[in-house]
Amino acid sequence: MRYLAPAALTAATLVLLLATDHPLREAAADTGTVRTVRLASTAATVPPAARPRTPLPPPTVLPDSPRWPATPGRIFTGAGFDACTAPSLDAMKAWRQYSPYGAVGIYTSGSQRACDQPRLTAAWVRKVRELGWQLLPTHVGLQAPCSTGKSRPGRIDPAKAVAQGRTEAAEAVRGLRALGLGRGSPVYLDIESYPDGDAACAKAVVDFTLGWTQALHGAGYHAGFYSSADSGIRDLDAAARAGASPLPDAVWYARWDDRPGTDGSGYLGAGRWVRHQRTHQNHGDIQETFGGATLTVDRDQLDALVAS
Repeated sequence: MRYLAPAALTAATLVLLLATDHPLREAAADTGTVRTVRLASTAATVPPAARPRTPLPPPTVLPDSPRWPATPGRIFTGAGFDACTAPSLDAMKAWRQYSPYGAVGIYTSGSQRACDQPRLTAAWVRKVRELGWQLLPTHVGLQAPCSTGKSRPGRIDPAKAVAQGRTEAAEAVRGLRALGLGRGSPVYLDIESYPDGDAACAKAVVDFTLGWTQALHGAGYHAGFYSSADSGIRDLDAAARAGASPLPDAVWYARWDDRPGTDGSGYLGAGRWVRHQRTHQNHGDIQETFGGATLTVDRDQLDALVAS
């Protein structure tokens, strides 16, 4: 596993407009340099992912918010972790000083979060940000219709998938605002792994995600999507290739291969979500100790949107 040295934890941040021909201004926090580049559209015609999946029905295309893209976002590039429960402030202080991590995933909302969040308040968010942590807000709501997981019984209704995605987005926005996370922040929709081979199930997940994205854009927030590389991520990539829209602005894929890169591990097309739009969860359920504080975490490598 390749780690970043503690001195390298402060990664480049940038102001980002996620659309074709919009300028991207990047300010490197360690050097103060600024440069401007241009982004390609996520939905551009590109080669397919290396691993084909069961073909989906014709893609759903929804109108995006007419005001989008209008809200800048922040990018973090470096190592991060996510934990089921927001850690104590003492642990966050110790890990900020001694760990290789600079970002942390937090479960900001959702009816099917696996753990209670007794510490996750606006005050906690403010204090950890003052320590220099970057945040990946995550929402855990309805899951795939064909999911076999028993711990999250709520399922997407395929006939109502788009509307349910919009409803979940509204809940996620309320969660972000309650924590003091403003417009331009992303929130990542957590869709846990589900079985392969069910095209109707896959379409319901994609349609749910499109509704989620549409509603978040309308509220001025960036849309993220987290899932297993060989289920939700691969289905979303196939839908992008087919022309579904509006697509999430960033993807966070779980592939526990102990490789900290963000190349897509063969599940993402070569030209999709490549402009600082990917996070890779590369190791799960590992116990680590830094500065005397022990946490059970998943390891992540980021080159993607974090809270503004």
